[in-house]
This record gives sequence, C-alpha cells and structure tokens, in this order.
Amino acid sequence: MKYGNIVQGRLQRRVNRFIAEVVVGGAAERVHVKNTGRLKELLLPDTEVLLEVSDRPERKTKYSLIAAALDGGWVNVDSQAPNPVAFEALKAGRIAEVGPVTYVKREVTYGDSRFDLYYEKGEERGFIEVKGVTLQQGGIAMFPDAPTTRGTKHVLELAKAVQEGYAGTVLFVVQMKGCHAFTPYREMDPAFADALEEASQQGVRILAYEAIVTEQEIVLDGSLPVRL
Repeated sequence: MKYGNIVQGRLQRRVNRFIAEVVVGGAAERVHVKNTGRLKELLLPDTEVLLEVSDRPERKTKYSLIAAALDGGWVNVDSQAPNPVAFEALKAGRIAEVGPVTYVKREVTYGDSRFDLYYEKGEERGFIEVKGVTLQQGGIAMFPDAPTTRGTKHVLELAKAVQEGYAGTVLFVVQMKGCHAFTPYREMDPAFADALEEASQQGVRILAYEAIVTEQEIVLDGSLPVRL
C-alpha cells in the first residue's frame, strides 16, 4: 500500500484520540491521528512522525499522522492500512498458509459480522479477519492495546463459520519490523485472548505477519510465530 505526499514532523503532544500537535517545517500544526488506540508507547513528545498531506482543502486538518519512529525504523499507526495491505498480499498469493486464490472480495457480511476479506480457491471458501498491531513489548508483538468487544465477537463468529464449512483466519498485520513473535495481550483483554484460543481449537487459523514500513508505503512481509 502506497501513500501520497508525505512529510516528516516532530510530535509535541497528542491532544485527544483524533488530534495531535506536531511541528512541521518549524510551525506547529494540529494533525489528524489515523488511529484511535492508545499508542502510549509510540506517541511520545519529541518523537519523529510521518504525516500524509491531505488533498481535500475543505478538511480542518491539513495532515494525517500515519507513522512514528521507533528504534531506527518506522511503526505504521494508520488503522486503515492493514486491510488493503492484507488484500494486496492475498491477491498476490503471498500469504503462504492460504496460497494462491482465484477470487477475493473485501467487506463481506456473514451472520452478524462483516469480515474484512472473503476468498475462493478451488472448493475452498474462506473468511479472513484482519487486525492491525502497533504494540510491541520486548520484541513481542501484542494485540489489542485496548479492550475490544468487537474483536472478540468477530473471532467467535469466525469459529462458527468454520463449523459451517468455511475456512477461517485471523490475520494480525504487525505494522513494523523487528518483532520475533506475536501473542494476544491477555492482561489488556482476557476475553479476546480466550476467544482466540477457543477459535484456534475449533480450526480457525491464527496468523501474524510483520510488515515492511517505509516513508512511502507499507507491505506485508514474513510470518511470525504465534503464541496463544
């Protein structure tokens, strides 16, 4: 997934879930934060950040914050990025556990949920729920960084789909490089961790892939071990 016009800035503070103050070219700007998660470990004062310049003149904010510097690299924090990144990788056959597919569609309703991806390959029909990961502790990627009843619901709904003959996958897109494993953040949301373990036991694939993040794009890279 490629971005348009990108500039660098330096974070002053996060004002609220949606707005941060960033110094851009020597001037303080209020920018839109494309992630309502906590991001406490990333959005620290004086952190270097990447901003996408809006092409909509009517917008109240000229910039959107999409990435933050960490340990010499970038962590993409754009919550809208993981879905297209996974979609591109699935179409290109780069999710090894799924393999080449013949048909892919985004945002497909099943039961009371809407899953991010639906695919077909031969006789197999499958759903993939995509989760973006921006939190890491000691090289372990973790999700969620805030309680997610919606995420728990999706995972349990996937398990139902598997029972009815579909393939089901939860794909965690780790929006950075440098992690060596993934695990659910049980202390943050034990219900989600329990749902993930239950779904895995019922045949839902739990996958984690790290991503290559540059100033201009984010691309799915290799898989990470998953520790439930």
